[in-house]
Amino acid sequence: MRIFLLSLILLSFSEFSLAAAKIEHWQTIGGSRVYYVHTEGLPMADIQVVFNAGSASDGQQFGLSALTADLVNTGAGKWDADEIAQRFESVGAQFGVSSSMDTTTLSLRTLTDKTLFDKALETMQVILTNPAFNQVDFKREQRRTLSGLKQQEESPAALASIAFYKALYGTHPYAHPESGVIKTVSGFKVSDIRSFYQKFYVSDNAIVVIVGALSRQQAEQTAEYLLAELPQGKRPENLPDVAMPLKATQQHIEFPSSQTHVLVGLPGSYRKDPDYFNLYVGNHILGGSGLVSKLFDEIREKRGLAYSASSNFMPMLKPGPFLISLQTRNDQTNQALQVLNQTLADFINKGPTEAELTAAKKNITGGFAMRFDTNKELAGYVAMIGFYEMPLDYLDTFQKKTEEVTVASITDAFKRRINLQLLQTITVGKTVEKSGK
Repeated sequence: MRIFLLSLILLSFSEFSLAAAKIEHWQTIGGSRVYYVHTEGLPMADIQVVFNAGSASDGQQFGLSALTADLVNTGAGKWDADEIAQRFESVGAQFGVSSSMDTTTLSLRTLTDKTLFDKALETMQVILTNPAFNQVDFKREQRRTLSGLKQQEESPAALASIAFYKALYGTHPYAHPESGVIKTVSGFKVSDIRSFYQKFYVSDNAIVVIVGALSRQQAEQTAEYLLAELPQGKRPENLPDVAMPLKATQQHIEFPSSQTHVLVGLPGSYRKDPDYFNLYVGNHILGGSGLVSKLFDEIREKRGLAYSASSNFMPMLKPGPFLISLQTRNDQTNQALQVLNQTLADFINKGPTEAELTAAKKNITGGFAMRFDTNKELAGYVAMIGFYEMPLDYLDTFQKKTEEVTVASITDAFKRRINLQLLQTITVGKTVEKSGK
């Protein structure tokens, strides 16, 4: 029976169409926002509770959000971690906790059979409202985090990412690594974890996402049950605005590697950005579409300077990074950077061709529905829509808004938003002296 249940979860493809993904929205008695999509097909539900409690809420205690998330399900109520895992396993459910710069999310996948569903939901509710945060678990997770941070010192990719975010964001809450730094994490006490939980894991700071074969009444009861014992609390203050860098900078970090990691960018787009679709479609052509992008073609195909080259906008509550990245042989770093910068400049000045735009639109819209053809994937999109308070018809209008993008609108958006004079460049690798010196 257990094998059947777990197999059913892993095969949980929902049988709904894009048009059927209707998002319903209401508030709990306590005022928490709820987002619900009823789906037909398998008797399953995906439930998420999302808090505005990511690493941007760390204050000066860098890594506190991530460590709190790691500890939430290590013990709760009268259960230890093994007992919690056994409770979920016994009903074929899956539970997880994740954190990002903006959010912390508790996620549950469970069958909707009443006996199985009730046990899984009760377990989630106890984890959510009564985590143990005992000293033994805290010390273990703290040591594990510190070990990971120490390993980052030996990773050129990690060093490049840390330096890149610092260059883009300075003293902004987005500047520090989500997992923190050794100095701050080593100073944490279990009381810091409890304080963070008590401040941010509150009903006013929570949204609930429910996707699956539950009725509206069942969804309402589920949301109320999950949050009823959380204190009301309050939402955190808004994050400060992101200030653009004052000038372009280039920083090299010496590292004994055969390849140099290259990151180039600046603060880019945010979730409710009116330029979002122009930037998104444009970036798909520039470097977001893999093997057929301009950056890949110029850097890899034509010149063989890197195995891959890509670009990406990462929208968040405030402008997340616009990032171009590649790895190249140490002796080719300068040439690769020159081609990268020239390709970006040409794209900003000239924009894409009509043929490139047509191909990009076809690629984006043709595969869009496949991005959320399971309840779990759809729940992730609904959580994004709910947390960032985006239009509830976002999924329905996505293709239409993509089709409305033009060469002129892409060119205009990139010229306004990507200032070549402010680009931040990070390279991590081994310096190669020029021959003859």
